[in-house]
Amino acid sequence: MEWNSGLMEVKGIGEKTLKYFQKLDLYTVRDLLYYLPKDYEKFEQPVTITEAKATQNISVIASIPFQTPQVKKKGRLSLFRFFLKEGEKTIEITYFNMPFLKNTFVTGKEYIFRGKLECKKGRLIMDQPKFYTPTEYEKYLNTLQPIYALTKGLTSNFIQKAVKESLSKLTFEEELLPEKLIKKYQLMDKKTALTILHFPTQKEQVTEARKRLVFEEFLAFCLKVKKKKTEDLHLEFTPPMIPTAATNRLLEQLPYTLTGAQQRAWKELEEDLSKDVAMNRMIQGDVGSGKTILAILALLFTAANCRQGALMAPTEVLAIQHYEAIAKMTEEYHLPMSPVLLVGSMTAKEKREAYEKIAQGSANVIIGTHALIQEKVEYKNLALVITDEQHRFGVRQRQTLQDKGKNTHVCVMSATPIPRTLAIVLFGDLSLSVLDEMPVGRLPIKNCVVAPSYRETAYRFMDKEIEKKHQIYCICPMVEEGEMEGLENVVEYSKKLSGYFKDRARVAYLHGKMKPSMKNEIMEEFAKGNIDILVSTTVIEVGINVPNATVMMVENAERFGLAQLHQLRGRVGRGKEQSYCIFINSNENEKTRERLQLLNKSNDGFFLANEDMRLRGPGDLFGIAQSGEFVFEIGDIYGDAQMLLDTAALADKILALENPKDVFPKISEFCLITGNNVDFRSI
Repeated sequence: MEWNSGLMEVKGIGEKTLKYFQKLDLYTVRDLLYYLPKDYEKFEQPVTITEAKATQNISVIASIPFQTPQVKKKGRLSLFRFFLKEGEKTIEITYFNMPFLKNTFVTGKEYIFRGKLECKKGRLIMDQPKFYTPTEYEKYLNTLQPIYALTKGLTSNFIQKAVKESLSKLTFEEELLPEKLIKKYQLMDKKTALTILHFPTQKEQVTEARKRLVFEEFLAFCLKVKKKKTEDLHLEFTPPMIPTAATNRLLEQLPYTLTGAQQRAWKELEEDLSKDVAMNRMIQGDVGSGKTILAILALLFTAANCRQGALMAPTEVLAIQHYEAIAKMTEEYHLPMSPVLLVGSMTAKEKREAYEKIAQGSANVIIGTHALIQEKVEYKNLALVITDEQHRFGVRQRQTLQDKGKNTHVCVMSATPIPRTLAIVLFGDLSLSVLDEMPVGRLPIKNCVVAPSYRETAYRFMDKEIEKKHQIYCICPMVEEGEMEGLENVVEYSKKLSGYFKDRARVAYLHGKMKPSMKNEIMEEFAKGNIDILVSTTVIEVGINVPNATVMMVENAERFGLAQLHQLRGRVGRGKEQSYCIFINSNENEKTRERLQLLNKSNDGFFLANEDMRLRGPGDLFGIAQSGEFVFEIGDIYGDAQMLLDTAALADKILALENPKDVFPKISEFCLITGNNVDFRSI
């Protein structure tokens, strides 16, 4: 069995189960082995009812009562409920839509119930717990059991079996990392690392196993970025463009003055655009810091020099919003720009007309999505490429757009706040401009971090906002039921809200597994005000601008990093009305509570990013959803910050050698195997 073998080669995976794996984007043996657990559950000694206290996960040993447990109907729902008693203490056990359990439990027999024990109105409640006989539980006692993000049809146990089969049959390649590096950084071999991560016995082992895979991933990335910077350093841009009065005229006419940070960034952009070497610059700024006007100024500079500029956005909705804003400014301020829109949902006729204008050069500002890089699109004299929220595009997509011109100037924009020490590494091939000031006059967002018991109060508050004709985002960490136990999911949560608000609110949901056309349609409807509450995963982190949205509610906020929660918060506070963020913390851990409370204290993304780096370590990673600027397969830029810096320094040393292969003989194969998409044969 090879790394690229299809999953059908794994014993136990047939056509039916293959579809479930594909829903998780798992197609090859490598995909499966790198699909690591999101967390681990330790099975400890069960407690008696008397000893039981409300907590996240607990195992309670008790006997089934002698009175016959009842199955009741509640609408479409069937409830199977009984009470476990010991002395004066009672635990209420409820199973939903599982009436068959009435014939499973034996009266008077002892079972171990494992689940979340909650205290509601003075009653101890455990909903939908797993149950074991004492003999069955003995097998799991004092072990770590992996918890995978699942989809309906798959269990953690089934994934483990498939992993075990793959590890036993896979031909592991010869070690690619030099022996010296393995010893210096105390790394274990890859097979051992993967085996431990799927079948651990102690949490300390997990940390060491992750270290090997993260080191490998970061080193390959750093080698790629640093090599690309060397190549891009002297790309000639001829003939160079010259400063134009058009940008100064626009700045004089704007109804506001640029912040000091914006003025610095524009000066840097203007200088780069005037050089005879291709620009490679990143504008990094918090949500609302004013990156868009800098993009417009750069496009205007290019158009005034009789060249073409392109702006690529991650979603159609955002591309359309950018186009409409630029078209409006062009008309209002009489700018020498002729903008054209190019997105996938346009008709064939509209696309043909756009292609013609772009090829002839009559359109000098082109705004769109990945449609901008299709083969049919030919530019007359493309000189500038701007990518908005650049992490949403693969390296190859950005490169393809750059290649539509000759050594084009490149500007990438990002709203993800990243500590400067990490940004220098992550954007090693780019010059960096940071917008660390906010425009005057924006109302700061009001935040609160609350327990799940606050949810009803939050719903009543949302009701009042909807009465004012405002809109609401609700974020859940999961797409559908079954992915991770105890976490809210988009599909079920939207049903819950529809039931609560009834005809008082129009509820819709959105997630990354939907077809692009459906996602665009829902985003458009929300932007138009035809949806009151949008339930979504973090897919809305970028790509939509709705000034009328005033409330952001995040369920299971403890599952996200601070920087990402700040990103989500940036979806509101874009209009004139006061906006609010409600973070529901379902974890009683004191450290988690302290971390989330920082959101109450600061609306500064860069401060929160630095705190994220300070507070999070590799041990916190399991269960923290990663999203945003750099989603590595395994590594986390905050929890593994030190390793990222170490591998960056190592990459510098390797590439500084006259012949890197003297110390790293298999550098080319190493970078290819770790999914690197840059050609290393020239090293």
